[in-house]
Order: sequence, then C-alpha cells, then structure tokens
Amino acid sequence: MKFISSDENRIYKSALKLLQKKYRDRTGKYIIEGVKSIEDALSTGTSVDCIFICEGFSHVEREYGVPASVLERKLFRALSDTENTQGMIAVADKGSWDRESFAETALKKGVNLVILDRLQDPGNTGTIIRTAEAAGYGGVILMKGTADVYSPKGARSAAGSLFRMPVLQGEEEKDVIEMLKSFRKKITVSCLEAGTCFWEADMSGDIALVIGNEGSGVSRGFLEASDMKVMIPMKGSIESLNAAVAAGILMYQSQKTNNMRGKSYANSTE
Repeated sequence: MKFISSDENRIYKSALKLLQKKYRDRTGKYIIEGVKSIEDALSTGTSVDCIFICEGFSHVEREYGVPASVLERKLFRALSDTENTQGMIAVADKGSWDRESFAETALKKGVNLVILDRLQDPGNTGTIIRTAEAAGYGGVILMKGTADVYSPKGARSAAGSLFRMPVLQGEEEKDVIEMLKSFRKKITVSCLEAGTCFWEADMSGDIALVIGNEGSGVSRGFLEASDMKVMIPMKGSIESLNAAVAAGILMYQSQKTNNMRGKSYANSTE
C-alpha cells in the first residue's frame, strides 16, 4: 500500500480541499470518516474514489476494491474531524437527488418528510436526517441557507443515513412550498408559541414537517403557507429545545398518530 508523507501529494491535496464547502460543491465529492460509515457507503453503492489509512492503524486495513494509501499521522490529523479517530477516511461522491427523483420517492402518498429551514449547525442537520430514517420518514429537504450536511460534522452526524435517505439540498422557499402543495402534503411548522400542543395535533399522514432556524425559527413564508402549527410545551426557564431534539419529538409523534389510525410504522405507500 502506498505511503504518503508529503502534503504536496496530489491525491492528498485534493482531499484536503474538500474540507471547504466551495470545493465540495464544485466537485460533488466529500469526506467520510470512520470504518462503519465507509462500509455503509460502499454497501449502498456510493462511489468511493479512494481510502486513506492513518499510519499505525494497519488493523483497520481491508480489501474494498478501492485505491487505498497510508497517510502519515500529521497529514491524517489535518483531514480528520474527530479527536479519537478510527484511522480511516474516504473520498466519496455526494448524493445526486434532483426534484424529479426526490418526488418519485419522498413525495408519494402517505409518505412523511421533513424540511430544514436555514438550520446553521451541521450537527443538527445530520442528526435530523438520521432520526428521519429511524422514524420512517421518506426524505429530507434542506432549504437554501441550511448548513451543509456534507461537511465533516454533518456527514458524521447523519452516519449511514446520508447514503440511504433521499436528500434535496439548497432549495428555494417558493419552489418547495409549490411542490408540497401540488403533492397535497400537510405543511406542519414547529413554533415556540401560538401553535397546537403537539400531542393534541392531528399529525397523521402526508406530513411535511418544517423545522426552523435555531435562532429565528421558521420563515414567514412557511408560516403563511402552513396547514398546521405545532408547539412543544416547556417548563422551567427553558425557552427552546435543540432543533434536532424538537424534530425527533415531532417526527415520532406523527408516526404514533399514524399507528393509532392503523397505518404502518414505516409509512408505507397506500
């Protein structure tokens, strides 16, 4: 296996640039870190260009049929986003969902989806994608201005869900609202006040759950277009919940409502 010790190495330099969003957008590639995440990517057919093994981590070496190199520790640390690394990083292709392919999968009748409206923490973005898969949601839309889920932190938080969940990124508000209305999705926005308590709301079937910016909440456009506003009551001095926590509560509540109405937990197509 080739050993890379120079930061001038062409393959290494290309990978290092992917820590910047503009290069991820330009190339359509991003960095995956961790043995399980890389194996998940390969098992789902994600195209992986190359794998880097950290010097001294020979025990994680596998034969994946992908070009692999051993990186000097200092070079590997510059690529790694974790303090306690598993010693393996890969360069892979980003997902390629467009509106048409997304609609065919995530906007079918009976399928719920979640919209992230300008969330700024990529960790929240990734965690919500992972939770959406676990809760049986069919897809995730990331509005323009939302943190890049393909950043190292976002990708790590989403884990293998990023390879399996339909994700539409960088969308404009007007276009998304029109699309949701045309597919008769019930636009349900999360509010801090002036909403129905979530356990009293009818969140069954064809929900498009909108989670707003950590500081300013859901945009005026989504509020005006909403079919329902829901809130999570809080006691004590707490003013708001973490966006990913709130999203998880509401997604599972919608699935609970579906179960009570005799629908499958997995939100299968009717």
